[in-house]
Amino acid sequence: MPIQPSAATRYFSGTYAEARTKFLDAAAQSGATVESFVHPDHRGALGEELATDVALLGAIDAKKILLVTSGTHGPEGFCGSGTQVATLHDADLLARLQQAGVALLLVHAVNPHGFSHLHRTNEDNIDLNRNHIDFSAPLPVNAAYADVEPLMLPATWPPTPADDAAVDAYIARHGLPAFRNAVFKGQYTSPDGLFYGGTAPSWSNKTIRAILRKYAAAATHLGWIDVHTGLGPYGHGEKIYPGRNTPEDLALAQSWWGADVFSPFSGDSASADVSGPVVTTAFDECPNARIAPMGLEFGTLPEADMLLRLRADTWLRSHPEAPAAQQREIRAQLRDAFYCDNEEWKGMVLGQTRVVLLQTLQGLRKG
Repeated sequence: MPIQPSAATRYFSGTYAEARTKFLDAAAQSGATVESFVHPDHRGALGEELATDVALLGAIDAKKILLVTSGTHGPEGFCGSGTQVATLHDADLLARLQQAGVALLLVHAVNPHGFSHLHRTNEDNIDLNRNHIDFSAPLPVNAAYADVEPLMLPATWPPTPADDAAVDAYIARHGLPAFRNAVFKGQYTSPDGLFYGGTAPSWSNKTIRAILRKYAAAATHLGWIDVHTGLGPYGHGEKIYPGRNTPEDLALAQSWWGADVFSPFSGDSASADVSGPVVTTAFDECPNARIAPMGLEFGTLPEADMLLRLRADTWLRSHPEAPAAQQREIRAQLRDAFYCDNEEWKGMVLGQTRVVLLQTLQGLRKG
């Protein structure tokens, strides 16, 4: 039976360490094969080990795989982890997968550093959904970003009325779509800036590729759900297509998940058209598979509020001298921006996720 909102809280956690424990315990109870990819250079906010953990239910050489990833953007992992733990406790869903011969592959905390330390980006301020590109080619260019960075990251925080007026003036001159594109698309020139993609593959990039090579090399069909939060209406799970910009691939995604799969390429999605999403690694590492990727994005706050908190997070990383109270406030506000810690929202998340997983199973069964 679908999970009722009153039961939702037990699957979610208040810290990365708690989330990891719940995930590993649930994986063990379900009989999953578990492997941990431990970060070699960093520890968590509580001094804990940081790792991207993998749980596999099914054959390691399975031809059809349902893959669910969490924590690509740090504290978005609170939501994604909850959906993964709930899935491991969902006996009916697990039985359906087993009967269909579909393996379930769960990757917990793609960005464990950001999850633990409450940063959307990783240990190097890299946005992982801008990092999975071909670094042997020229880096993507976002020339407009240089003009908006001083507006987004003023010298002091919070922004002054004059700072806000400067942002409004930029939007009035260039239009809101141009402003959003300049800010959200990603940039590769300012390591301390917003939506920075890096200049080389991150540890998380290398790790997710290693996982795909080990656990999905034999796949002929792969359905990948990457759980995100922050954009769109409160509690609504928008189905975002993050794959290749081809009519055939989008049609496959819509045949599995419905006409309400939106594409950033067409401008009808809450997400910007970004370079280097994590899910695009599947096209490199699983070249023989038919791939249907989805970013499942659960709304939390209005976009303006979300952006303000992301700006504060980025500003703080360049201002370690900020008062301790201000640092705690920024960290807490960022967590709340990506995780609504109430049963109503969690119930909405789990119900919609289960529907998507069942749809993915049906898509994989049909081939």
